[in-house]
Amino acid sequence: MSFYFAAEKTLGKLAKWLRLLGFDTSFESEISSDKFFEHLQPERILLTRTKWVRENYSSHRHIFIESNNPRDQLKQVIRELGICQNETRPFSRCLSCNVEITEVPKNAVYGKVPDYIWETNDVFQTCPTCKRNYWPGSHTKRSMQQIEELFK
Repeated sequence: MSFYFAAEKTLGKLAKWLRLLGFDTSFESEISSDKFFEHLQPERILLTRTKWVRENYSSHRHIFIESNNPRDQLKQVIRELGICQNETRPFSRCLSCNVEITEVPKNAVYGKVPDYIWETNDVFQTCPTCKRNYWPGSHTKRSMQQIEELFK
């Protein structure tokens, strides 16, 4: 099952973690709330912490996020939707712009990543939209451990 999310401004860390798990998550911190809700696509599950939004968009599928803690927020979304670990695709989306990232040859990122990173890694991915580069680093291991913990 695929899940598509729309996270309001107050849920930036939750949006980042959902993207890290591979879920298409709309998050627009730079636009007004009115515009964000105006363009809310019907297939997206609205993630909100605002009672006004919950009440005024009650016809839209939504989850009212209860905690201030991003980890607890993520656990709530996983629990309420019954998401299984095999439904995730960690590190498959750009954390900045939400586009699926693609693997690129090592030479394609030469001069675009720190020299040490280029010399010590063989696997690189790039966002086709914002051109941000990704590689497996110590953060990847830590994030994978946290993902394992989420689904225990």
